[in-house]
Amino acid sequence: MQSGALDDVEIGGLTSDSRKAAPGFLFAALQGAAADGRGYIADAVARGAVAVLAADGARLDDGISIPLFTAPNPRLQYARMAARFHAPQPSTVAAVTGTNGKSSTCEFVRQIWTATHRPSATLGTLGLVAPGIARSGGLTTPDPADLHADLQTLARDGVQHVAIEASSHGLDQYRLDGLKVSAAAYTNLTRDHLDYHGTMERYFDAKARLFSELLVHGGAAVINLDDPYGEELASRAKKRGATLYTYGRKGRELRLLDVRALPHGQVLKLEILGRRVETQLPLIGEFQTLNALAAVGLALGTSIPVDDAVPVLATLTGARGRMEHAASLSNGAAIFVDYAHTPDALERVLLAMRPHTDNRLIVVFGCGGDRDKGKRPLMGEIAMRLADVAIVTDDNPRTENAAQIRREVLVGAKGAREIADRATAIFTAVSELKAGDILVIAGKGHEQGQIVGKDVLPFDDLDVARHAAQQVRS
Repeated sequence: MQSGALDDVEIGGLTSDSRKAAPGFLFAALQGAAADGRGYIADAVARGAVAVLAADGARLDDGISIPLFTAPNPRLQYARMAARFHAPQPSTVAAVTGTNGKSSTCEFVRQIWTATHRPSATLGTLGLVAPGIARSGGLTTPDPADLHADLQTLARDGVQHVAIEASSHGLDQYRLDGLKVSAAAYTNLTRDHLDYHGTMERYFDAKARLFSELLVHGGAAVINLDDPYGEELASRAKKRGATLYTYGRKGRELRLLDVRALPHGQVLKLEILGRRVETQLPLIGEFQTLNALAAVGLALGTSIPVDDAVPVLATLTGARGRMEHAASLSNGAAIFVDYAHTPDALERVLLAMRPHTDNRLIVVFGCGGDRDKGKRPLMGEIAMRLADVAIVTDDNPRTENAAQIRREVLVGAKGAREIADRATAIFTAVSELKAGDILVIAGKGHEQGQIVGKDVLPFDDLDVARHAAQQVRS
């Protein structure tokens, strides 16, 4: 760093968003994908910032005389500053990474901790969930200052167990550095975010940072060995001195032996640390079984006894917007909402629903704009192959042309129906449900808005589905 030590400056807060700067704040002028934070230094100073953190080589404009601190990796430095400034953090931090299953795994381990009398919280896509708190979220992995401010509040309120979603963007951008991660879980890696990472190898390397750099030495590494990247990640975690809790049908410590579908759940046969166990899981889909096993691994890795953790599986409830039952009709048809917005996630959901479907499996889905275009025809093909009826509609088109997005999905979805307006698509699908049908509304899950252009329009798949079902019932 230059211009003296940070200890010489009295700091009252930190931010990387100049609009949040206030008197006494340090402003982190970070380089982003769309904007360079150095261009907002004057704005932060005008709002009261008393110091600036930037990359090596940065200079302040003439007339700005506050201290400038530089670092070769200012993102990493900013995260570590945020951790120190907002100390303490909860004593037990579990972090979950993977393309799919992060929210559910975090929610499941929170339920296990809570059931075993440990006040706990989750932070991620669904926001902050803690005793007496349910705040909706934004980024899967928040800005370091926001993250550590929340952790400080939780610790001071007596919440010492927290599960955090670790997105690949957050890991790549050092947002989680400064955390003392006691246990880390890996769910899977499938095609997503290639618009950002470029290749699957770089995407994997971003995820792997959680185990090779952020997990404390000797911490617990909970890894899905059914995933093609599982063994490689286990090898990297082992070099960190981690205690391994591998899971899945190929898992060694937590092995799934058999699954039997029930109307509204599953019977599981497991082998946990060498002991055979049979239990019910009141959730649909083998992927939810894997998420539940990951949560058990995190519980074991944070000192919860097996005999305390495993019985909680029979009482688990799903995370919002994850295979969530929205409504049922008088003819027995059922409607589910799920966040599945990647090819793998859509395939998992439809495969999971098939054993519970007495008649037709119907899916309403779309693809988001300004994101990886390559997955659009792949999702279309999966929908047509695994569902009896597929309706292609708008997701979050953002700044792209919505009709063009649908056309790219339909390349892989020959024979699918196209209904542009999402609410109309949902109402149409619900109105046509017959006895024994299951409808899956995929892609947005818990989201309560639809992004069109730069605007976020109020929209909730769950509310729309329930309203449609009510109209059909009446």
